[in-house]
Amino acid sequence: MKYLFALSFLFSITATQAQQVDSPKLVVGIVVDQMCYEYLYRYYDKFCDGGFRMLMDEGTNCRNVRYNYIPTYTGPGHASIYTGTTPSNHGIVANDWYSREDHASVNCVEDSTVMTIGSTSDYGKYSPVRLKANTITDQLKLTYPTAKVISVSIKNRGAILPGGHLSDGSYWYDYYSGKFITSSFFKSEMPSWVDKFNGKKYVDKYLKETWEPIMDIGAYGESGPDDSPYEHLLPGKTTPTFPYDLKEMSNDSLNYGLFVYTPFSNTYLTDFAIEAMKSEDMGKDNQTDMLCISYSTPDIIGHAFGPYSVEIEDTYIRLDLEIKKLIKEIEQQVGSDNYVLFLTADHAVVPVPQYLMDHKLPAGYFFIDEHLADLKLKLTAKYGDSLVEHQDNLNIYLDHETIKAKGIDIVEAQNFISSEIQSWEGVKRCFTATQLYEASIDAEWMDMVRKGVHHKESGDVVFILEPGFLPKSMDSERARKGTSHGSAFSYDTHVPLLWFGKNVPNQELFDDIEITSIAATLTHMLFLQRPNALTGVPILPLLKR
Repeated sequence: MKYLFALSFLFSITATQAQQVDSPKLVVGIVVDQMCYEYLYRYYDKFCDGGFRMLMDEGTNCRNVRYNYIPTYTGPGHASIYTGTTPSNHGIVANDWYSREDHASVNCVEDSTVMTIGSTSDYGKYSPVRLKANTITDQLKLTYPTAKVISVSIKNRGAILPGGHLSDGSYWYDYYSGKFITSSFFKSEMPSWVDKFNGKKYVDKYLKETWEPIMDIGAYGESGPDDSPYEHLLPGKTTPTFPYDLKEMSNDSLNYGLFVYTPFSNTYLTDFAIEAMKSEDMGKDNQTDMLCISYSTPDIIGHAFGPYSVEIEDTYIRLDLEIKKLIKEIEQQVGSDNYVLFLTADHAVVPVPQYLMDHKLPAGYFFIDEHLADLKLKLTAKYGDSLVEHQDNLNIYLDHETIKAKGIDIVEAQNFISSEIQSWEGVKRCFTATQLYEASIDAEWMDMVRKGVHHKESGDVVFILEPGFLPKSMDSERARKGTSHGSAFSYDTHVPLLWFGKNVPNQELFDDIEITSIAATLTHMLFLQRPNALTGVPILPLLKR
């Protein structure tokens, strides 16, 4: 018995030490929501010495990284980065999708069975319950239960999906109170350090400030004019121009929703992440911890103003300073040779299509309501019923109960709809669920669609648009301002990936790297079993000593 106890004790020590021989004490994952690869170079001369430029010049810069599925949205992006697989396996097929069971659209992280912790609002009723695969953070916790995983973001999905099912704390922004909150899935009560941070009411103070350019307005030569016809107006503004006096725009009230349209929320998130790292003693023992940070505000500002706006340039110049501040605090906490940091994006973005059209470039808008109405008329003429139950994310969901009751061949109906959609102007390719389910790898576009659908969550017919096109409900002046993402094209799929820290070589890699390689690489950096549904391959030049 003593021998067995001693052997067990020795094994536990050896197992713990085995992971720590070359593993960092802390892994920091940074996801910038809606970051184009080119921002690294377009704004390079405006960056400081300790932020993006340091990561690019002293770490590993993977310059040919892309998403290998569609749709390229925030939920699927975060899930794919941390599970190392695509929506066809992890099940997060969009930010929202149609649920046949609920007969309603559902959010990728909504969960009516949990309660908000830290607020009286409903903004905490979320969890990773819809995520069907383990994350790299889950795998770390499964293998080494004493490892600590903390995940933070402004968006709930940006915090929840990276932290996974076993997170020690996933926190996001409450639009009702301006505080960081969580759900009862993760905590029964809020940690005291979070209450203390929230008690300082930083957002209330920021909402009395003015967002002005950090540089002279004439220095933003990488962007278009400040007063642009392609940008949305924020509440209380008559032009989309600096300055943004938040107190005036809020009519002296506390507009917590307006706050996230400013780079102040990036500062707020950075300060919270630093407080989490310190208060949770992350990276202080011999067990690797993981801190996951997702900066949501670049996406929120990017949707409103587009990638060629002064607002987005100013946001990234300021974010660069936040990255520098974060790295400085990490190195003070764990030492310069005891952490690994990676920085990437959950997707990029298309330039405002109206801007492209006005500059004689291929682009357009796809107004789906009128097309869908015409399709329903043709289906009713052919089958006696429109058969269409819902449309979401360019997925057509059919009424399976009606199809079965009428004895309609569902494959025939899918093919009829597909042929109709393929004739619509602006549509590039259309696929039926049957085609995607039975297909092996085919054309590149079909393969990206196939990897992005899950048989339960996705529709019966899925289509993609031509380059530069955005789907909109109806034509209006507002519909032609701002921009979005979600396509299979390079402007949405080509994202940055920077690595920095312990054992990370100084190099530029031009290999074709898929986003699912991040978790695969971390698997070997941390000497872990592959997460259960992982399909990505590791980035070998990062692992060779």
